[in-house]
Amino acid sequence: MNVRPQNERSDEQLLLSAATDEASLGAFYVRYEHRVIAFFMRAVRRGDLAADLTAETFAALVESAERYDPALGQAGAWLFGIARNVLARSRERGRVEDRARRSIGLGVLALDDAAIERIEATAGSADATLALQSLPDDQRDAVIERVVNERGYEEIASELECSPSVVRKRVSRGLAAMRNRIKEMP
Repeated sequence: MNVRPQNERSDEQLLLSAATDEASLGAFYVRYEHRVIAFFMRAVRRGDLAADLTAETFAALVESAERYDPALGQAGAWLFGIARNVLARSRERGRVEDRARRSIGLGVLALDDAAIERIEATAGSADATLALQSLPDDQRDAVIERVVNERGYEEIASELECSPSVVRKRVSRGLAAMRNRIKEMP
């Protein structure tokens, strides 16, 4: 049997097998953990609450993974539907619900100050990642090459077969668009 490594499988493939395969569930969790935490950080502005809500979301996913139907939508959208429901129930009750975590035997999260700080920092980087992904390809590529890979304008321009001023403009526009996108995030 030829089994593809988890990192080569689509979100939908991972979620379809998550109910019975811990490795698939783990790979799906790794792909989405930061984005779910960022979602909750924007909503509640507290790392400890964001962590609790994230844990409850993934516990609810485990409970319902066998009901996932890719014909009804993408796996990520399904996960964020669960997250929105967890957040809504939490707001209605004035506390984080832990029913799903208890039902699958997941214990209470014990977070120290350092863990909470890491969660809050992760949320900021997830916002930046989402903003970067929303850029047009030419701007995203220029920002990645200049900012992430720390390459010079001349070097990037040579590779892209354009002038350094075009690269500067793409980077400038991309970073401005990212700043605006992050400011607009709830």
